[in-house]
Amino acid sequence: MKRNLIKKLSAIIILVAITALCAVTASAATTNVSTAIKSTWDAAQGQIKDVVNTVIFPVIDMILGILLFVKLGTAYFDYRKHGQFEFTAPAILFACLLFTLTAPLYIWNIF
Repeated sequence: MKRNLIKKLSAIIILVAITALCAVTASAATTNVSTAIKSTWDAAQGQIKDVVNTVIFPVIDMILGILLFVKLGTAYFDYRKHGQFEFTAPAILFACLLFTLTAPLYIWNIF
């Protein structure tokens, strides 16, 4: 019983010590945090835009395109089975696809 308690306490003490050693205090170079955030954004803005425009948006476009064609196929088969075409989901997916296809043209002008 006592040995079990000592093991648990030592594990907790080691965990707290590791946490204290690994924790880094985030402090701005100046007292104004907004200046630090703005300078960080200005330094990384080009890289972030490049990654978002060449990786993130094309991945989202591909996923939405695949979902659109799958939904159109299932809507067609439902139409053949029930005689009624449900266009809401394909229309929403198409609108989202158009939004993400054109987003790189205007998204960076919002800020």
